[in-house]
Amino acid sequence: MTFANLRFGRSARLAAAAFAGLGIAAFAAPASAATDPETAFIFNTLSFLMHGFLVMWMAAGFAMLEAGLVRTKNTTMQCLKNITLYSVAGIMYYLIGYNLMYMDVSGFIGSVSIWSAADPGITADGFVAGEGDYAAGSDWFFQMVFVAATASIVSGTVAERVKIWAFLAFTVVLTGIIYPIQGSWTWGGGWLSEMGFSDFAGSTIVHSVGGWAALAGAIIIGARKGKYVDGKINPIPGANLPLATLGTFILWMGWFGFNGGSQLAMGTAADVRDISSIYINTNLAAAGGVVAAVILTQVLYKKIDLTMALNGALAGLVSITAEPLAPAPGLAILIGAVGGVLVVFAVPLLDKLKIDDVVGAISVHLVAGIWGTLAVPLSNGDASFITQIIGIVSIGAYTFIFSAIVWTVLKVTIGVRIDEEGEHDGLDKAECGMEAYPEFGTGSQRL
Repeated sequence: MTFANLRFGRSARLAAAAFAGLGIAAFAAPASAATDPETAFIFNTLSFLMHGFLVMWMAAGFAMLEAGLVRTKNTTMQCLKNITLYSVAGIMYYLIGYNLMYMDVSGFIGSVSIWSAADPGITADGFVAGEGDYAAGSDWFFQMVFVAATASIVSGTVAERVKIWAFLAFTVVLTGIIYPIQGSWTWGGGWLSEMGFSDFAGSTIVHSVGGWAALAGAIIIGARKGKYVDGKINPIPGANLPLATLGTFILWMGWFGFNGGSQLAMGTAADVRDISSIYINTNLAAAGGVVAAVILTQVLYKKIDLTMALNGALAGLVSITAEPLAPAPGLAILIGAVGGVLVVFAVPLLDKLKIDDVVGAISVHLVAGIWGTLAVPLSNGDASFITQIIGIVSIGAYTFIFSAIVWTVLKVTIGVRIDEEGEHDGLDKAECGMEAYPEFGTGSQRL
């Protein structure tokens, strides 16, 4: 059973319930009954591809956000990590990930095999109705860009001290095994799906998984030198906040593909209407996260913090991702605003625990991801808080433990952390062979 087949019916029911609650006539029967199957196939496939390349563009957003929030001496490394992890994710999802997540799932795991496209509905004689709702390749592409986003979350947290090859080795396991197995539990029709766990576009399945993996890495790798000294927290500001702001806007734009494409169909008027509603709620939740973070930092610190505003936007986006269709716009703003508030408190809390998260990814993707998943029953009557908690805890425990084991194995074998001299000089020089930029001085001057 594929991701789209599994979730399309649920989306239609949610849309009907939401519109009925607003006093608007809901569709009594699927609109696809009056739609030419080949036309629906074309538009469904187009939706996967168009929304997929929007999500792919999020890779650029992560790269720019991280490059802007690290010091100049580590900028090249962050760009290198992001373009490489995206490539590794694609290869691993082809070799093992997709089929492990979606093919012949038996409760907890799918098939260990290489993906191959199969479109029985398209033959030499033309299109055969009833043999598929979209091109298999379009579905693979859409799913692949999601797993790449998960790996990008880890990249930002462990920046400025992780070895490139250790990070890439972890990425191989994360994208090829860790992510697909837990994804099969819900989107592949596994045991959590059967329980009724609901995560429309991945607040937990994508974002919290990245956050748990990042948390394990941050703990095992340790904090950057000079971050925590004599009980004091020393801020290490990023080198290029305009670049980080650009990265946030790119991520915001890409999120329309992330959430909108998760409608998983565009073959009927009802589908397009629902995608429009998802876009509106996604945008409003991000706006709510920004405004909440801006107001709260002014109240708490008497100053507005740009990085908190950026993370507030991302937290709002993560929060609405678990259910971007069913909420009314006002509720979407509230869900996003709570995410923005949580980030403002979570970032300093992690520092007090001496967990060094360079870009705030754990606060954004893990904390807001948990909140967004818990918020689903507020608008989706088919979801329950108990089932949502079971899903959060089971996916979280699995991901954190598996990730911690992988990070530990890497630590005792090839090592996960750059040496002190390399960290002092910067990973651009130590790992990428880049000399110090003259306009910024030497590595010691740029600490």
